[in-house]
Amino acid sequence: RMREQGISTEQKTSVSDVVTEADRAAEKFVAGVLEAIRAEDGIVGEEGAQRESQSGRTWVIDPVDGTYNFSNGSDYWCSALALTDEQGTVLGAVHRPAMGYTWFGGRDFPTSRDGKKVAQLNDAPAAQLCLSTYLHPRFMADEKLRNVWLSVAENFASVRMLGAGSVDLSTVADGTMGAWMQHSVPDWDWLPGQALVHAAGGATSKVEAGGVEWCIAGNQQVVAEMENYLRG
Repeated sequence: RMREQGISTEQKTSVSDVVTEADRAAEKFVAGVLEAIRAEDGIVGEEGAQRESQSGRTWVIDPVDGTYNFSNGSDYWCSALALTDEQGTVLGAVHRPAMGYTWFGGRDFPTSRDGKKVAQLNDAPAAQLCLSTYLHPRFMADEKLRNVWLSVAENFASVRMLGAGSVDLSTVADGTMGAWMQHSVPDWDWLPGQALVHAAGGATSKVEAGGVEWCIAGNQQVVAEMENYLRG
């Protein structure tokens, strides 16, 4: 509704890294609800919401993932949430309003989309799968980073670069996409989708290559392949 009424956009680090008042309003709402019903839990939000945890649990909030898409009228964006504790990620939830989809899954919950359990991810090689990924144009000009990215991407049947990591990871979890990779990923872009992939029987990993840390996700076989490609 805010987008339909007209929103202003502010740049953060680049023309494609932006924030709107809708991002801030959504994060304020989610943080407020959590404060009311989970007052002892911590909060970390992309737009600055923060509270120290007294319970050992912390909620990680991404109010709008894919804000550049959102601000330009695209439907490829979502809101994402993860809950973590001292053992790792407890659960993740991703809602894509344009499609009406809500993915949910975690440590004790098999991944579902709109309440229907997704199929478990079976092993398959990169050559048979679509890679969902992102590499900012300025990094395309960095030969070292570009070559690392190409060392993985060139092994896949197809590549998609759509601009909302949590949607990408959710579609890896439900089998729509085959695998995912991106470097230097903050927790709010990683943890919600990582939980979904794990709860669908998939794998995730972080690998240092080209001077940055790459996050990768997919079925067990393709993640092992991607690790090998990245390590050269």
